[in-house]
Amino acid sequence: MPSYSFRCRSCGDTFDVNRPMAESSNPATCPRGHHDTVKLLTTFATVSRGGGGTPQPAAAPRPSGGGCCGGGCCA
Repeated sequence: MPSYSFRCRSCGDTFDVNRPMAESSNPATCPRGHHDTVKLLTTFATVSRGGGGTPQPAAAPRPSGGGCCGGGCCA
């Protein structure tokens, strides 16, 4: 079940609520009982299990030759 972060406008506390996605925009009550809360924008990160380490940079493109215009038309 997804977790959504909220901030209480009354006391400033930040708290998480676990609820179904269908209820993601429903209001939440602060753990201290305040009703004036706002849903926070959170980020989502993924972790790959296949690579086994640090991501490698993409290889630089190989030169295609051809001098100044790249197509070999210069004499």
